This record gives sequence, C-alpha cells and structure tokens, in this order.
Amino acid sequence: MFSANDFIPAPYSQNVEQGNFQWSAPSNIALVKYWGKKDNQIPANPSVSFTLNNCKTITKLAFAKKEKQDIFSFDLFFEGKPKEDFKPKIQKFLERIEIYLPFLKDYHFTIDTENTFPHSSGIASSASGMAALAMNLMSLEKELNPEMTEEYFYQKASFLARLGSGSACRSVKGEVVVWGNQANINDSSDLYGVEFPYTIHENFKNYQDTILLVDKGEKQVSSTVGHDLMHDHPFAERRFAQAHENLDKLISIFESGNLEEFIKVVESEALTLHAMMMTSMPYFILMKPNTLQIINAIWKFRNDTKVPICFTLDAGANVHILYPENVSETVLQFIQQELVDFCQNGQYLCDSLGIGAMQL
Repeated sequence: MFSANDFIPAPYSQNVEQGNFQWSAPSNIALVKYWGKKDNQIPANPSVSFTLNNCKTITKLAFAKKEKQDIFSFDLFFEGKPKEDFKPKIQKFLERIEIYLPFLKDYHFTIDTENTFPHSSGIASSASGMAALAMNLMSLEKELNPEMTEEYFYQKASFLARLGSGSACRSVKGEVVVWGNQANINDSSDLYGVEFPYTIHENFKNYQDTILLVDKGEKQVSSTVGHDLMHDHPFAERRFAQAHENLDKLISIFESGNLEEFIKVVESEALTLHAMMMTSMPYFILMKPNTLQIINAIWKFRNDTKVPICFTLDAGANVHILYPENVSETVLQFIQQELVDFCQNGQYLCDSLGIGAMQL
C-alpha cells in the first residue's frame, strides 16, 4: 500500500521539452455510494462501483517547456472550443497536485477534451474528465522517470484523480473498483481506488447499465455542497456504518452470484443516498416525478416477470438500470415499451462493464 508521501517524487532523471499524450477514461456508477467527505477529498465512507465502457471522456494533453516557471499555464478546449468556465476547476486541481507533480509550472499545457456521451446529459463527467487528465499527467511523469512501475503509475493516477473529483479515482483501472478503507478488503485505501480483489461470479460478467436520461438540466444542488451537508447530518454516522455493512455484503454476493441479494443492496443504497439529501439541513430533492415513475415500473416488471433487473441513482434524477447480459433483449424491449416516455426527449444510453482508462 502506498502513502501520500510515496507519491512525492525524487528528482527526475530525464528532461522532456515537449510532446503530447491522449487517454480515454470512463465514467463509473457506484453500487455502494460515497456521500460525505473529509479534508483533501477523503471519503467519509467506502464505496464500490462498476466501471462503464461507453460513457467516457477523451482528453489530449499537449505540453511545451516555457521560460517563466512561476505560474500554472494552460489552455482548455471542450469539443474544440475554448472552455473558460471550467478553467478555475483545473487551476484548483493543479494547485492541489503540484506537490506530487513538481514539474507542472515548467510547461504550458493545452488540454483538449470531449465526451462520448451527450453534453449536459446529466451524466457525471467530472469523474471521467479528471481521470483522463490524471492519466495524461502521469504519462508525462513517466517520461521524466522511466523507471516508474506500472503499479505505481496507476495507483498514483487514481490518487491524483481523486484530488480533482473524488469518484474519479474509481475510473482509472478495473471493472469493479473499491475506494475507501474497508477492513475486509485487502489494500483498500482512502487515498485511491483499487480493483476489487476477490472472486466475481459469472452472473456479473459484462453486466449491463442502461442510463435513462430523465433530466438533463444542471442540478440545483452541486455534489460538493451535498457532501458538505453530511458534516452535521443527524443520520450521518449510521449511514457511514451502513455503507461498510453493505460493502461487506457485496463481497459474498459477488462470489455467490446471488442477484436477489445484489438487487436489495444496490436499490437500498440508491434510496439511502437520496434520503440523506432529503433529511439534511437545508434539505433538497434531486429526483423528479419521472424518476419515481420509472422506479415503480421497474418494481412491477421485476415482480411480474422475475427478470433480475434493478435501478441505481447518482446524485441526480437519471436512472441507471442494471441487469445481466443474458436478459438484455427482454429488458431493452421493456425500456422501449414502458420507460422511454419518462426520458427527456426519449433519450437513454446503453452501457456495460468496462476496464478503465486506455491510452489512445
């Protein structure tokens, strides 16, 4: 296991004047939710997520040495156009990680990024975006320090991504990723995500996630504000304990392939996340009427057909429908016949388990 100090590098052995890299990094969907954090993006409870395959950010990083090395210098483009309103978030990220990447002020960076999913689709792009940027910066560090091991490369990338967006650390490597200290999970850490280290049953291979786009508008409460409201939340401590309990349950569920128990944990986690929002002070509701319509339709369909589908939610109105690959045809037919009317402009995205970031 690495500590934060392990990620502060010794002087580099190589000199690199200019170049570019390109990485893609996926979004992820948490099964056990992270809600509430301490200083420096440390989670108040552990989480585990499925890595997605199709919903991803592709980021190209070009860099060139500059003479004045007193400030961070970068241009940011989103889908080919300057993206000034996102620059403060990148600036803050660079300030946070400078101690771990001391070369950052030596270069002028051009960051060119795009998503494979529709912009403002209500899918969290901060996780995929920060993971993709972290991978590119680590590629530059590896040029400066070619002796770096692969394990160190990926763990430090996850560590850096976390400092940009907490859940981004789960988008670096692995199909099922754990973030946060959990007694029964080897090498789990609050500092970065790790691949789930135990047996995963065939039932979960190539698991499907169809994302119903209920509301593509901007959330009225940001995730950052929501996390902060857990500090004085009356139910916070019990919630944090529940997350540990549910993660323990998933260890045996993943091994046995018990879809019935999987559904109970995943849906309970989704509803608990939103219960925390509804019982904070100030309180807020991110679900929409159509979110509830979809949930009720899923429950009825599952009850009537015994098809093992379930829902989960992020901090928003959209619904992720999770199901095994072998029932895909039946589930997609159900979505098209009964759920598509609840989606904004009839939009939904089909995704499945992925493996993490990839260099392009």
